[in-house]
Amino acid sequence: MTYTPAEVQALTPVRESVEKQAFLDLRDMFLCHAWDDREGAAKELHDLLEARGVKVWFSEKDVGLGVPLMRAIDKGLAASRIGIVLVTPALLRRLPTESIADKELSVLLAGNRLVPVVHGTTYEALRNVSPMLASRTGLDTAENTMAEVATKLADLANPKPIAEEAARS
Repeated sequence: MTYTPAEVQALTPVRESVEKQAFLDLRDMFLCHAWDDREGAAKELHDLLEARGVKVWFSEKDVGLGVPLMRAIDKGLAASRIGIVLVTPALLRRLPTESIADKELSVLLAGNRLVPVVHGTTYEALRNVSPMLASRTGLDTAENTMAEVATKLADLANPKPIAEEAARS
């Protein structure tokens, strides 16, 4: 797997945060997504990550019937090392309405453990809706397939320094 210099620069702080938490029993990733993507792109990314051995908190799988959604999400955020925000046209429509994804994003932006994954849209469109999220360099399915993005995220969850990975590629 090869990384661009921008990816190495963007992912290294997240990797360092993961390394500090490696001894804790946490999920590897929390997947923030728009409700409309739950059976499409979000499920695809979730399934690809899980196939690579990544433990993903995904509301469609982790919130049982009768469980208060906001409290379950709060616990999921607290119990995850990395936050992945799947940025799609549906998410861009939802964020201005102060949806659940907006609340998740607020929590994730507060730490150094957030990776945006842009899918079916652009950073420019994201910048118009969330300049703070757009300021975070992440991964883009226009440049990598969803499977390649999942592989890079799985590598990120593994606490080997990303610079080593880039040097080997």
